[in-house]
Amino acid sequence: MSSLLFLSFLLKTSAVIGAKLAAPTIELDSGTFTGTVGSARTQSFLGIPFAQPPVEDLRFRLPVANTPYNGSHDATAFGLACPQQAFTLPILTGIPEEVVDNILNSIFATLIPASEDCLFLNVVKPATATAASKLPVVLKQFIYGSGFEIGSPSLYDGATIVERSLAIGNPRLGSWPVKKYARPELAIWVFRIVRDITLTHTYLLTRVKLLEREAMRWVQRYISNFGGDPSKVTIWGESAGAISVAMHMLANDGDTEGLFRAAFMQSGSPIPVGPLENGQMFYDQIVQQVGCAGSADTLECLRTVPFDSLKAAQDATPFIFSFESLRLTWLPRADGTFVSDNPQRLVQQGKVANIPFISGDCDDEGTLFSFSSTNLTTEADFLAYIKTVWVPGISTAQLNTLAEFYPSNILDGSPFDTAIFNALTPQFKRIAALQGDAVFQAPRRFFQQSQSGKQNQWGFLSKREKALPFLGSFHGSDLLNIFGDGSLTDFLVNFATTLDPNGRTVPHWPAYTTATPNLMTLLDGLFPTVITQDTFRASAIQFLTNLTLEFPV
Repeated sequence: MSSLLFLSFLLKTSAVIGAKLAAPTIELDSGTFTGTVGSARTQSFLGIPFAQPPVEDLRFRLPVANTPYNGSHDATAFGLACPQQAFTLPILTGIPEEVVDNILNSIFATLIPASEDCLFLNVVKPATATAASKLPVVLKQFIYGSGFEIGSPSLYDGATIVERSLAIGNPRLGSWPVKKYARPELAIWVFRIVRDITLTHTYLLTRVKLLEREAMRWVQRYISNFGGDPSKVTIWGESAGAISVAMHMLANDGDTEGLFRAAFMQSGSPIPVGPLENGQMFYDQIVQQVGCAGSADTLECLRTVPFDSLKAAQDATPFIFSFESLRLTWLPRADGTFVSDNPQRLVQQGKVANIPFISGDCDDEGTLFSFSSTNLTTEADFLAYIKTVWVPGISTAQLNTLAEFYPSNILDGSPFDTAIFNALTPQFKRIAALQGDAVFQAPRRFFQQSQSGKQNQWGFLSKREKALPFLGSFHGSDLLNIFGDGSLTDFLVNFATTLDPNGRTVPHWPAYTTATPNLMTLLDGLFPTVITQDTFRASAIQFLTNLTLEFPV
């Protein structure tokens, strides 16, 4: 059974079991929301609209808050996901590629029904929590490995985290009493937001500006009704979700507006993106394809285009698994106000929210995204790929230096530390090493070292699942830990509760500083964790950091 089908099966099974228990209700304004029980210890309220539907004239506008709730609402099922960009997998060619893509898109559409009307959020809470409980809250900016293109919270059960928080916070429910630390129960809030098109030179609809802040304001207004404390909010994300978390730390030049107090990032940091003009070509492509190129106001024209036409135009742009891969099409970019400058420049300027944070990556972040470039088999292919796709404008000297730091020797490539194995093509491990470092390791290290001494922070590196052929410790493999009652789950619960990941159920995790860049390193085998230092590939990663600062995406 595939992981997606298995997760769907678990959700349906939990719903059947929960139906035997009384359905919980929550009052919001004058409205009554009826939820569901995941077990005797948790309750879920799903598919709650947090803003008005972004359809018709509200398409591509700043979000409009809901009017006060009234009447009765069924909150027992997830709302529709936001539109998913179509899969394109260029591993195959011709008819086989078309067949595989069609099958994948059909399966995905069945598992994740989608609509333009998709601004819903979900709350999972302990069954005993009341408005007086004032529990810590995790805002789960969760978009798995999506490149701002695909994903839905229906694939992941937030009740897993709440259940674990109850177990480690109560000696009667778990094997480890927690006496020294505050009781780490959580009200887990989960939501999924739409991708946004980078629009014009002067107007930007970033994901963080459009929707996530509005959802955060919803939490401030309503989470106490569920037993959460709006002053104890941690924002959490993986991949594109973690990049979003980082963008929130930089938004308003670091002003959180009191919406959150801590951040947890898995495989995502402030990334080297350039100005709006760098994405203008994709906007122009969509405008041309839907017939708005001759309009005096192309944005207004896009609001009138049938949604199917708009989606088809976006499907025609590069996908995360296309040849361009991690040189992503749909990125949140600076608009000059909400995000006042390129993210890494804001880090250099010190315009970062002064909150504690955790940031980490998987060891082989680039492998999953390198199958689309298996047609590159020679040194000339590799150099041309860098110059035409990754870093247009790179000098010959810089290109040669890059090739020296990331050689074709398969012993140096990713999956790292796998000797002669996993060389799918002569250039595969090389490209995987480069992509993983450029998009994940280098931005994370740059961010953590820049913030050393300014705020409490912790770093991690997941080296688990290393035996997987060609993938190794691939992008997203740490989710198997955090959604599987692993140590990352306990670290998250502790961090959201006390602003420190340490606790009685986990090994000690020392803070990250420039002097001692400690990484909690997760391993396979009998000894699952060890503290290592964030010094691997130091010269290569520093070169990449300098290169992407000069040539942002």
